[in-house]
Amino acid sequence: MRDYPFDEVMATRLFHAAVSYLITAIDKWGQDLEMCCGRTVDIAVHTFILDTRNYRESCHRHFDGRFLEHIPEIDFTYDGSVERTAQIIADNGFEVDWKLWEADYGKCGLCRPRENCH
Repeated sequence: MRDYPFDEVMATRLFHAAVSYLITAIDKWGQDLEMCCGRTVDIAVHTFILDTRNYRESCHRHFDGRFLEHIPEIDFTYDGSVERTAQIIADNGFEVDWKLWEADYGKCGLCRPRENCH
């Protein structure tokens, strides 16, 4: 909320989406699912990753230190990967806020195919 014009409700929705995305991406590590989030959810993902202390500690506590590297070389392929990612997150047991994901279905693509990054 400090850096973006979101109220508490929207910030909470975005953070939930970001955490469910990161957890699922790490759970599915190495499966070449080529997951990515759209630009809307990406705001919250970046906000969490840039809070390096909390992000590192969370990854250490929950994922044996594995974490998604941020590699800002984005190749926008418009390939449906945002929609596929939302479905993978739902299949991984998370409640998906579909409106946050649907807004970006056609607007994003993989950052670096075949890498475990964001």
